[in-house]
Amino acid sequence: MMNKYTVQRSPFVVPTNDGKLIEEHFGLASVMSEMSIAKMIAPPNWSEPFQTPQFDEYTFIIKGKKQFNIDGEIIILNAGESIKIKKGTRVQYANPFDEAVEYISICFPAFSIDLVNRAI
Repeated sequence: MMNKYTVQRSPFVVPTNDGKLIEEHFGLASVMSEMSIAKMIAPPNWSEPFQTPQFDEYTFIIKGKKQFNIDGEIIILNAGESIKIKKGTRVQYANPFDEAVEYISICFPAFSIDLVNRAI
């Protein structure tokens, strides 16, 4: 009989060098999945390069606030707010604030470094 559910108690901690904590619960690095779900904590004054991912990304803010630069438009989300950014959209994620931001990220299809298309 095939298992009808998967419980994730030990998410994969993605190695980073920018102080950001990424705990992938489902995705290509943890439990194989067609989508990825990760809990993240970005430290104060953190940012990533611009990217143009080939996946839709949903972000739900748990605590703090996060800045999104979408094709030059700045959007700031607070705890309890969420956003969907469609694949092929040029975006930069940042936390230019004095407190860490905690959030959930869901990517469909699953996040892959080969699909993120980060600017160098």
